Amino acid sequence: MRIEVIRPGLMSTVQDEGRYGYRRHGVHPGGVMDTFAARAANMLVNNCRSAAVLEMTMTGPELRFQENQLIALCGADLSASVDGQPVPLWRPVALMAGSVLKLGKCRSGLRAYLAIAGGIVVPEIMGSRSTDLKTGMGGLDGRALRAGDMLPTGEASPEAQAMLNQLLRQAKMEKLPMKAAAWFLSSREWPSYQAEPVIRVMPGMDDSRFSGASLEQFYKGRYVIGPQSDRMGYRLEGARLELEQPLSRLSEAVTYGTVQVPADGQPIILMADHQTIGGYPVIAQVARVDLPVLAQARPGIRVAFQPITHEKAQQLFLHQERELQLSAAFIRRRLIETGDH
Repeated sequence: MRIEVIRPGLMSTVQDEGRYGYRRHGVHPGGVMDTFAARAANMLVNNCRSAAVLEMTMTGPELRFQENQLIALCGADLSASVDGQPVPLWRPVALMAGSVLKLGKCRSGLRAYLAIAGGIVVPEIMGSRSTDLKTGMGGLDGRALRAGDMLPTGEASPEAQAMLNQLLRQAKMEKLPMKAAAWFLSSREWPSYQAEPVIRVMPGMDDSRFSGASLEQFYKGRYVIGPQSDRMGYRLEGARLELEQPLSRLSEAVTYGTVQVPADGQPIILMADHQTIGGYPVIAQVARVDLPVLAQARPGIRVAFQPITHEKAQQLFLHQERELQLSAAFIRRRLIETGDH
């Protein structure tokens, strides 16, 4: 089964959870920026969490579905519609063969995720289907989508197929080009997506080397996400951060969410396509639970930082995981109930 790309959007790439186990060779994990939204979308169509999805940034694509498909859209609101009818987010949606899904301007957030039952089936490279734009590896020839591309999709699970069949029957009865499930993943379960988010961070290895005034500014002030921000890193604009004394050392390992401070004193938050090592002083590390929130913050948005302990960060992450597992169990039960009818 295939999906035709009529219009590619601003930056639409095939992504999964990433390419792990190759940092020692200088290969970063990459993968989806908003891990929560991508995982939720896969849950809603009964895919495994590692299934490849389409990550769409700021302005979405236009896609023609050649076969009946069960999909889910999560994350940013990109004004999705089929034949002029809005497509709801955070729930399973059945599309009929020949339907054209249009995703346009971004109403909120920055990145949306489209999961298709069966996943997007492009070749695996180093255990992942993720697109790495810097090296031209993975996805569709290591690049963003282009008009005329055909996205191959896998076979839906029996539960997803049953849900698709039920929704299609309702769509035909109501003479609609699509039909969404009545149930959905509530906003109470989402991360704290906000227009001006407060990002929780743990002290970095070099936080004690910064001046007291700089630390106070970092935690009490706000920084604007600069226009040069991308999947590799967010460049922040605000008060200059300064060390008490110059620091010279060899490069150290860095990861998604590491907050570095280069010589100009303007922080950089490393994102999904970060380098594997870096030599700049590290003032903080974003808590894993807030990485999805950061992924949805667009250039021009102001962000603030709240210090927390490593123990608190771990508790927050474990709580989010428990809630996700409860949601997954609920979704699977609904899909199984559909198959029983």
